[in-house]
Amino acid sequence: MNKVLEWFTNLVYLNVLWVIFCILGLGIFGVFPAIAATFSVTHNWLTKRTDVPIFKTFWFTYKKQFIRSNLLGYLLLIIGLILYIDILVFNSSTNAILNLLTIPLIAFFFVYIMAMFYVFPALIYYDIKLFHVVKNAFFVMILNPLPTIFMLVGILVVSSFVFQFQALIPILGMSLFSVAIMMPALRAFEMINKKQENKVPKSI
Repeated sequence: MNKVLEWFTNLVYLNVLWVIFCILGLGIFGVFPAIAATFSVTHNWLTKRTDVPIFKTFWFTYKKQFIRSNLLGYLLLIIGLILYIDILVFNSSTNAILNLLTIPLIAFFFVYIMAMFYVFPALIYYDIKLFHVVKNAFFVMILNPLPTIFMLVGILVVSSFVFQFQALIPILGMSLFSVAIMMPALRAFEMINKKQENKVPKSI
């Protein structure tokens, strides 16, 4: 019971930090660094580093990833909006060929969205350039269907919970999503690491 209460308290505290730092960044500049910082704290919890100070970790990641996370977040947001607009245009077109192209475009858009859920965990997990963060997110998602399915289920469960209890959004929304996304993402990263280790020939 104490463990459950501790997790609940920490999740609330983390979500409050996310809200505060989104506001400090005037929303448009704060949301993506705050998301990165939230995933950083969640990463520590899920890798058994529960003794690491929450605020110190959050603030350090927020500053470190401020520019990178904004560049990454808004670039991906723009690409997503372009794909969404293309779907609307193709679907409403009187051209039969464009109508048919709507189906594969929707499928690609779904794959794109699922890959994007891996982006911020990959940003925290890997110390690599932004282009490689996006590339890794796509490859990890494609090569690990089971963790991706668990991630999708977790997102749907949290979304349903948040929708039912909307008053909890300011105190639990983002922190719950970070756990639902980071947990299967870490599993996928570990599976990739093991595959790479097995490919390295052992010395005699």
